Formats: sequence, C-alpha cells, structure tokens
Amino acid sequence: MSSEEDAQREAAEESKRKFREALDRKKKQQTQPRGAGKRGDAGPVGHAQGSAAHQREFRRKSG
Repeated sequence: MSSEEDAQREAAEESKRKFREALDRKKKQQTQPRGAGKRGDAGPVGHAQGSAAHQREFRRKSG
C-alpha cells in the first residue's frame, strides 16, 4: 500500500470517529431530562398562561 492510501484511510477513520463522538453527545443530551444542561435551574417557563379556570370569558352584548 502506498502512503497516499494510508493517509486516505486514516482520514476516513478520523472522520468516522468524529461522527461517532458527535452522535454519542447527541444521544446523551437526549437522555437528560428537559432543562438539565449547563444550568440545572434554567428550564422552560412553567404555566406562563395561568390556569384554565382563570381565563377570560367573552360574551356578546345583548341589546
């Protein structure tokens, strides 16, 4: 085998390794609970709209 073929093979193995590492990071990120990232207390805002029992009720005027 020539050194050119070896270099191509090594480059292919390196790119495969990088893709595997990125996929592993992605899978690990998906298995973590939502909002658990760099800051554990930072998550989506809870109940931004309020409870459904307190929503306004719009009625038509009669007369």
